[in-house]
Amino acid sequence: MNDQNIDENWEDIREGIRAICKKFPESYWQKLDQSRSYPLDFVNTLTKSGYLSVLIPEKYGGAGLSIRAASVILEEIHWQGANGAACHAQMYIMGSLLKHGNSRLKEKYLPEIAKGSIRLQAFGVTEPTSGSDTLSIKTSAKKSGKNYIINGQKVWTSRAEYSDLILLLAKSGDSETKQNNLSLFLIDMRPHLNKSIFIKPIKTMINHSTTEVFFENLKVSESCLVGEEGKGFKYILDGMNAERILIASECLGDAKYFIDKAKKYANERIVFGRPIGKNQSIQFPISRAYANTRAAELMIKEACSLYNKNFKCGEESNLAKLLAADASWESADMAMQTFGGFSFSEEYNIERKFRETRLYRIAPVSTNMILAYLSHKVLGMPRSY
Repeated sequence: MNDQNIDENWEDIREGIRAICKKFPESYWQKLDQSRSYPLDFVNTLTKSGYLSVLIPEKYGGAGLSIRAASVILEEIHWQGANGAACHAQMYIMGSLLKHGNSRLKEKYLPEIAKGSIRLQAFGVTEPTSGSDTLSIKTSAKKSGKNYIINGQKVWTSRAEYSDLILLLAKSGDSETKQNNLSLFLIDMRPHLNKSIFIKPIKTMINHSTTEVFFENLKVSESCLVGEEGKGFKYILDGMNAERILIASECLGDAKYFIDKAKKYANERIVFGRPIGKNQSIQFPISRAYANTRAAELMIKEACSLYNKNFKCGEESNLAKLLAADASWESADMAMQTFGGFSFSEEYNIERKFRETRLYRIAPVSTNMILAYLSHKVLGMPRSY
């Protein structure tokens, strides 16, 4: 795919997302946050409008657009005060499935995903004992004739309760080279729930629908294998670059949300007979947050461009995630300071978004892991772990 549209603003997509978000105002998200409920109506509306299938090729019923289009969708959702975490995995999982899945898998599932009749929202990689050390995962997939028997546990598998399919990474070999031991599977969870797959919700500081998933002698056909056995680690790296770009886009939307809220409040809030926005102590943090947000936005566009050209983009994708996560957190903190005591009130929604955007400096992939990657992969310094 060429990248002729990378610098476009995609205003038609932005207008469409804004129209949907008007139907789901901040009060909608506030109620969901209080009850820790899944935004089913919002996800269904996005699905019916075709926004969640933008990366699926047209021959499978999708729009066949670039990752930049997906980036804009998620940015705009967050800019409007909503949250794309309930459905973003369906976009970034496509990075692995589209590039490496066989035609049979694609023909079986992609049309149904595009129509919204089934959901692909769960990505099973992280485990309690491995964390970011993906090569040390223990969930096993043992070959048994034309099947695999899967046993193990995943953690921080968000939306597993609301997904029909899961893209699962498991250890399938015993090679001395760890990265050759991992395989990737696309599994329909529905027939196995409460039999071989058990899901346990994890309560967190935000409404993120995250879970632990347990696999006990789960028997799946070898046809569930994505690509070749033993190449799963390589496959998820493609998905992780897409993941970093798209999560960075959500951070960008959050940052813009906080900046818009803060500048509006600074112009309207009168203290000592004058708007607080007249004070440089208020102006400068907002301006600094704006500058850093713009810098992150440029890196996101560059990462999208390289990804669309199938060029290596690990550095740019990681930089986009790092800069955008930092920009969104800086903007969140700035908004809290600008609103002062009112920022703690649920009425203004600042505290909700503040909690939500804090996640992105930790997951997916912490800023420290990105700095470590830059240190030894990009700058050539000794590996620290």
